Amino acid sequence: MKHKIFKIVKRTVAIILAFFLLFVGYVIVSVHYWSITDEGRLPPKTAVLLYAINNNIVTPDMQPPRFLIQQRPATIAREDLLMPVEEGEIPIRVYYPKREGPHPVILYYHGGAFLEGYGNIETHDNIIRALSARTQSVVIAVGYRVAPQYVFPTAVEDSYEALLWAYEHAERFNGDSDRIAVAGDSAGGNLATAVALMTRDFQGPELVAQALLYPLTTFQDLPLQSRIIYDSGYYLLARSVMYRARDLYTPEEEMWLSPYNSPLNAESLEDLPPTLIITAEFDPLKDEGEQYGERLANSGVPVKHLHYEGVMHGFISFYEVMNLGNHGLRETVSYLKNMFEGEEVQQTLVKEMVSPPKGKEGVREYLESYAIAAFLIVQDLLN
Repeated sequence: MKHKIFKIVKRTVAIILAFFLLFVGYVIVSVHYWSITDEGRLPPKTAVLLYAINNNIVTPDMQPPRFLIQQRPATIAREDLLMPVEEGEIPIRVYYPKREGPHPVILYYHGGAFLEGYGNIETHDNIIRALSARTQSVVIAVGYRVAPQYVFPTAVEDSYEALLWAYEHAERFNGDSDRIAVAGDSAGGNLATAVALMTRDFQGPELVAQALLYPLTTFQDLPLQSRIIYDSGYYLLARSVMYRARDLYTPEEEMWLSPYNSPLNAESLEDLPPTLIITAEFDPLKDEGEQYGERLANSGVPVKHLHYEGVMHGFISFYEVMNLGNHGLRETVSYLKNMFEGEEVQQTLVKEMVSPPKGKEGVREYLESYAIAAFLIVQDLLN
C-alpha cells in the first residue's frame, strides 16, 4: 500500500513539475515574441508592459503587484481644491510636506493630448505624489480645461493662472514663493514650457527651473522622423491621436503658430529658466524634444537632456515597476532639488544617454519582467 501511495505522489509531483516547466517555457516564449517589433527589439520590461496595456490586460486603476513595490510611511499631506478661473473654476490637487517649511513649489501639468478622457490629475497621481515626497516640495497638480469643450488658449490660460495662484497662496502650504518650478509630461510638458514663456513675457513670477518629460513642442507639420516611425500608437501615443488633438484643441491653423502652442518655433527662447528635458527612444515626440533642447541651449538657456533607450512614451508613469522609469523620476527629483538649492549651472547643453540596466540591476529587471509576464498571463486566464 505504501509503495502504491508513493508512486501516486511521485506521478502527481512529476505532472505538476511538467506543467510548471511548460508554463515557464510559455512565459519565456511569450516575452520573446512580445519583444519583437518592426521598429526594433524591445527590452523585456518594456515589451511586457506594452503588451499588457495594448491588449487591455491591465487597466489604469490596477495596482502593481505587491512584491514589486515598497511601502513607505507618508511624509506628505494632500488637499483637493477648486481654483477660480475666468468663467468658472478648475480642480487642483496639492501635496505638501508635513514638516515645517518653507518648501519649494512645483506646478505639475499632466499629459493627455489636451483631450477629455486621455489624462487628468488622477491618472498622474503617482508621479505627483512621488515628486512631493522625494523633493519635499509643495506640488500643485493643475486640472486645466481640455478639448473638445475648451479650445486653445483655455488650457494655457488655466495653467498660467495656476502659477499666479500658487505664487499668491504658497504660504498656505508652507511654500516658498521665491522657489517655484514648473513640470509636466507630454501635453503637460507643452503647457509647462508655455507657462515659462508666459511668465517671462508678462513679467510674472520668476521660475527656478522647468522639467519637461517627453514634451510636445510643436503643432506645426515638421519633417520629424520619430513622429513617422513610432506613429502606430503601440508605444502609447498614436499620430492619429495627435491629429485629433490638434483638430479639436487648435481648430484654427493660425493657433499652431503661437509660441504658447509651438515653443519649438517661438521667435525667442531667451531668458527661460534652466531646463531638464527627458526623451524616450520609442516615442513619436523624441525628435521635437531633442530639437527644443538644442534651441534652448542656442538661446543661452542651460539645458540637461536625458535620452532613455529602450523605453516608450510615458515611461516614468511606470516608475513603480520599471527601472528606467524610476531612474527618470530620480533624475527629475535630483535636478529640481539642485535648482531649488541654488546650484550654479553653465550656459550649455548637457546630453546623456541612459541605457537599460546591466549587472545585478539588469538581472533583477529581467526576472521581474518574466514575473510580471507570468502574473499577467494568469490574470488573463482567470478573466
